[in-house]
Amino acid sequence: MGTTGQLSAVPEPKYWHLRTVLLRAIDTEFSTGQVLPNERELSARFGVARATLRQALDQLELEGRLVRRRGIGTLIAAPRVGVPVNRQEEGWPGVGRSQAWRTVDCTSAPASAQLAKGLGITEGATVHTVRRVRLVEGRVMASESLHVPAAALPHLPGFRAESDRARSVLRQLERLDVDGESRSVELGVAEADEAVLLERPPGTPVLVMTTQYAAAGRLVALAVATYRADTCKLTFGGTGLVEVTPVGATPEVRTAS
Repeated sequence: MGTTGQLSAVPEPKYWHLRTVLLRAIDTEFSTGQVLPNERELSARFGVARATLRQALDQLELEGRLVRRRGIGTLIAAPRVGVPVNRQEEGWPGVGRSQAWRTVDCTSAPASAQLAKGLGITEGATVHTVRRVRLVEGRVMASESLHVPAAALPHLPGFRAESDRARSVLRQLERLDVDGESRSVELGVAEADEAVLLERPPGTPVLVMTTQYAAAGRLVALAVATYRADTCKLTFGGTGLVEVTPVGATPEVRTAS
């Protein structure tokens, strides 16, 4: 690595300034999969304590720029994978996405106050919830909870097993004529349940995408998908509507173009 002057006093935390310096070195001196020098060498180069260096490396790992491998060291991470998030590319939302999504479980339960508000139904009304994980090139990129009011699927057949319940809900949803949707995206952290599905520790940065689907003038599904912010970026095509709304405002369902 080339010569970089020692860090001087800056009005920001020293580890954060070091993060910026390290990013510059990563972009100009290293390639994907290459191993960084050890902590002793990096501390000497930048003139910082190893505790400060570890803070900067931890931050870059959270951002998906570095990957630590036991027995190997700290490597330059691969670029984020582009993940399409519109109905045209994904398919709606059952069999068409069977290659991308793997069902975890399916439950039917009374809607909480928060869920009822998101679906526009009465609190306590029955809601079917299908939990899934999204795979890209064999890697888990997202978890999703797909909530469907029982009233939206009045002809749902009976089922003996949980897997049958999930297939039935998705199959019935696919038959609906969805004519409107609204998406919103916000930054968050993986809670315990999502972290397990994403195969990451709790607190990992994520992108939370909430999608409301409408048919015949009423909401028929609410999907809350949690995407790994360290390994993927969301791409929106011509039909991927994204509403920018003030914090606390409720997204309006718009007709897809």
